[in-house]
Amino acid sequence: MSQDPSQMRPMLRKDGFTFKQFFVAHDRCAMKVGTDGVLLGAWAPVANARRILDIGCGSGLIALMLAQRTSEQVQLDAVELDASAANQADENVQASPWADRITVHQQDIISWSEQCEKRYSLIVSNPPFFAPGTASASTERDNARSTATLDHPTLLRCAAQLIEEEGIFCVVLPEESGEKLISLALAEGWHLRYRYDVAAYAHRPPNRLVLGFSPTKGETLLERLAIRDEDKSYSADWLSLVTDFYLFR
Repeated sequence: MSQDPSQMRPMLRKDGFTFKQFFVAHDRCAMKVGTDGVLLGAWAPVANARRILDIGCGSGLIALMLAQRTSEQVQLDAVELDASAANQADENVQASPWADRITVHQQDIISWSEQCEKRYSLIVSNPPFFAPGTASASTERDNARSTATLDHPTLLRCAAQLIEEEGIFCVVLPEESGEKLISLALAEGWHLRYRYDVAAYAHRPPNRLVLGFSPTKGETLLERLAIRDEDKSYSADWLSLVTDFYLFR
């Protein structure tokens, strides 16, 4: 008797998110796997990356995606303040194919930037963006989302201490927060090299900005992405971006 094809599908765990080449458990992290992190992990320019830093790595999602996209010679550091999230990120890394290339550090990025002697060709961050006092479902989630724990001027200063001269510092933010960060970064001497406007649908304005800054001047690459088409199906551009990661069923 032939087996029911539906019974041949892999069982998907409920405590996290299953990707094609790795699993991200996030039940002990305030911030779960979401579109913002996937966007940054799939988009960040890795062509010239030699050493990568993920600031506020959470579950380790972005570091894992970048490890999948880069060669065996590329080493990654992932820094996370919250102990529970850092422990879970390390567990996710150890269970992945890239355990020998990613190191998770449970530390404040301010202290890390002051002590670290390395310089990075690519720095990424899915940073907090709510002003203090914007409450959500838990204290941990409030801390992860609030700029009280890491405001954007401090984030830029830490990145400036750690970036190579030709390096790229990438973030993903809501549109309004992203525009403010652009102004702040330019005032601090950064140069906007990449701007990726992301909209839920083609006919809507962007609700997310994925930005790439560098200490070095250069042309700014402007792109736009709509995640879904008018019929609510995923767009070809979105599918192309995430095809190496998502298990579409």
